[in-house]
Amino acid sequence: MEKNNFISRGCRCAPRPNTTRQEELHAHSCTKLNVFNWLDNIKPPKSYPSLDIVEVRFKNSRKDFFKVPEDLTLEEGDIVAVEASPGHDIGIVTIAGEIVNLQLKKKKTDYRTTEFKKVYRKAKVSDIEKWVAAVELEEQTMHGSRETASDLNLQMKISDVEYQGDKTKAIFYYTADERVDFRELIKVLAEKFNVRIEMRQIGMRQEASRLGGIGSCGRELCCATWLTNFRSVSTNAARTQQLSLNPQKLAGQCSKLKCCINYENDCYLDALKDYPDTEVLLETKKGKAFHQKTDILRNIMWYSYQDNPSNFVNLTLERVKEIQDLNRKKIVPDELRPDDSSETAITQEQGKGYEEDSLTRFDKQKSGDKKKKRRNKSRKKR
Repeated sequence: MEKNNFISRGCRCAPRPNTTRQEELHAHSCTKLNVFNWLDNIKPPKSYPSLDIVEVRFKNSRKDFFKVPEDLTLEEGDIVAVEASPGHDIGIVTIAGEIVNLQLKKKKTDYRTTEFKKVYRKAKVSDIEKWVAAVELEEQTMHGSRETASDLNLQMKISDVEYQGDKTKAIFYYTADERVDFRELIKVLAEKFNVRIEMRQIGMRQEASRLGGIGSCGRELCCATWLTNFRSVSTNAARTQQLSLNPQKLAGQCSKLKCCINYENDCYLDALKDYPDTEVLLETKKGKAFHQKTDILRNIMWYSYQDNPSNFVNLTLERVKEIQDLNRKKIVPDELRPDDSSETAITQEQGKGYEEDSLTRFDKQKSGDKKKKRRNKSRKKR
């Protein structure tokens, strides 16, 4: 199977040089930070001025907005030559029309006051041929640059290389814990690959966003599909949600705390407002009990006696508040749960019955069916 070097640019296959647009080229399922034009079938009023700005996709998560000339009409999937520094770059139009205005508002950009780079033209056959040749060089250039950085003993990781569409410049994306002096590296790479070199440092989260991958939940990484605003994540959010502070489980592919830890944190903070102080001991005639853990969404708290810490007793939120109120009034209840023994017995019987039923009910039914079949066979023989 032929390798598709353009899948990182949101393409099902490599573009054919004899066309500047083909509907089967651009695929929403292949793109990072994909945008769906839900205003495509809604035409604006004739008196409403059309927006002359389009969004153009390059490699991985790099996208930008460009101004379209008056004599040029562009649609989604068009391959265009756009302004770059220096020369020009080749990209694919992802959205055009009124939906671009919504994307600009999301980026907090005003198209009336912002100066955008220009779209030169639709890509010609020679542009596409040079673009395809440049993209095919990216992988071997990345491996060669890694070897060069290792030979120079530079403490950096080159994670991605992106060639400009006119094959005159290459952008090297790298991560490093400390500041790196890569002046000698730029000289060696420029002589080795005969292109202009641009070194661009990115963070760990940006690296995971560019490269993409599958998270521990089985879905694509959020940063590669829709997440663009990287908020800081702290271990306090994990403690709030009663998560195990295991770095291997809490860390994502970027080796940082998972961004999804923040998603439900506000919900847990609101729920914890109704919970009592867990540092307060519950006093009973059996002894003092201290807090072990909490199931916030089920409103259940576990306590254990000081003389028997391995035996957890689950209490409802209302029961914990009730005991604390009694203790404030100098009243000591007999035990944590007055109906503890009866509830435990009922739970065990129900669990045992369910377990037996789930394991044996089909076997009994099958044995009964076999007896019926034998009886029917004996009757037929008679």
